[in-house]
Parts: sequence; structure tokens; C-alpha cells
Amino acid sequence: MPRKTKARDAGATLSVDTVSKTPLQGRSKASLERMLVAAEKLMLARGSEDFTLQDVSQSGNVSIGSIYLRFESKENLVRAVIGNHLAKMALDEDAMIEKVRAGATSLTTFVPRFVEAFAELLKKHAPLLRLSMQRASFDPLVSEPGRASANRAAAICIEAMLEYRGEFSGNDCQKKANAAYQIIFATLARQLSLGSTGEAVHQQDWNELKTELGNMCLAYLTARI
Repeated sequence: MPRKTKARDAGATLSVDTVSKTPLQGRSKASLERMLVAAEKLMLARGSEDFTLQDVSQSGNVSIGSIYLRFESKENLVRAVIGNHLAKMALDEDAMIEKVRAGATSLTTFVPRFVEAFAELLKKHAPLLRLSMQRASFDPLVSEPGRASANRAAAICIEAMLEYRGEFSGNDCQKKANAAYQIIFATLARQLSLGSTGEAVHQQDWNELKTELGNMCLAYLTARI
């Protein structure tokens, strides 16, 4: 019986395993890595999914047959690249928040450190995030995991912010932390043109934006409103 992709059952999880077929031999792991690296490089170089499996074959030094043994379609290869990226981004998010926590001693030191680190993380991942968001606008196998990934990032960042809830002003600390995070993310995402449309924005000095965004959110969290 032929092996079938598990993409339809992926739910809110997206990884290579959920959109690929089981390899026949152990040595195909190296071949798979070349496929993913080649496809990702093509996506980033062209700023789109405008490439063929033949392009992947040539760039990754893998045969077309090997690609089809792993993936039923180019779409599943693209999904695998995106799933791989989401996993790497989650690891970066965890490392980022732990580094910010380790260097902060108060809300006053945490907020600017967080805005700086989160901004640079988003900037690093922005090129592939743009392509992921474009596909998510019409592909539920990407949109659901993408939403889960975004919610996870929000949760760990808000949780870290709430460690300093004693320095918040007002009673509803959860509401304030959530609002501050949404403002931070929305501002950075818009500046980096993240979104299904890749909408361009008025360019502002990046370092100045990070500084002022941190100051604004810190003022909001400590304001008596």
C-alpha cells in the first residue's frame, strides 16, 4: 500500500513529518535536509514560491525522484519549509525571553530589553515570515499552525512581563500586559511589512523606533489609568 501524507490530519501542528512521506532508507535524512535548505533559499531569493521542483533538484543536488518519494507536491515541500521555520523560531523565542529575563531586574529594565530583543528576532525571521503569512491567507494547513505559533509567542512574552506585575499601575495587570504586547508586536510587524499583503509602511529609523516603543509601553504599564 502506498504511503500517504499526513497533511490532512496536521491540525494546528506543522512539521516535516506532517506533510511528508516516511523515508525508505535512513540515508535519505541528508537528502531531505538538502531539499529543505534548497527550497528555503529559493523562496528567500525570489521572495515568493515561484520556483519548480526541478529548481530544488538542481540547487539541492537531489533527484526529482527523491523529492517525490518524500513529498506528494511542491505545496507540501513549501509547507515543510514553513513548519521547519516555525520550529526554529520557537527555539529562538525561548532563548530570547530567557536572555531578557536574565538581564532584567525590574519592569523598567525588562521592557526596553524585551522590545530590543523581540524586534531583532522578528527582523531576523521577517523574510520567511512574510512568505508564511502570504500562504496562510489561503492555506489552512499553514494558517492554523501559524496562529498557534503566534499565540505561543504572545503567551510566553506576556508571562515574562507579568513577572513584574507588582510594578504595574492599576488592577488588571493581565489586560495591560496583553495590550502592551499587542502594541509592540503590531508596531514592529507593520514596520517589517509582515502580513498577507506585505503592505509597505513609512520607514522610520529602526533604533529610534525600538527606543520610543519601549518608552511608550513602559509609560503605559506604569500610568495611573
